[in-house]
Amino acid sequence: MNLSIKDLFFFDEMLTPKIITLIYWLLILLVVISGLGIFISDLSFVSFIGGLFTIILGAAFARIWCEILIVIFKIHENIRKVADK
Repeated sequence: MNLSIKDLFFFDEMLTPKIITLIYWLLILLVVISGLGIFISDLSFVSFIGGLFTIILGAAFARIWCEILIVIFKIHENIRKVADK
C-alpha cells in the first residue's frame, strides 16, 4: 500500500495500523523496564513475584490492547470495502 499526502489529509487511508507494531514493542520495552525496576527495588521474594507478574500481565495486556486496535481498523477496512461495492 502506498501512502500519499492526499490520503493523509483526506483520511482515505488509515495511518494508525501502520504504527501499532511500533507502539506494541515500545509498550513491551516499558513493561520489561518496569518489571525489572520492581525486581531490584527491594530484592525480596515479594518484589520478585511483583516484577514477574508485572512483566507477564503487562505484556499480555499490551498485546490485547494492540490486537483490539487492529481489529477496529480491520472492521473499518471491511466496512469501506462493502461501501465501495
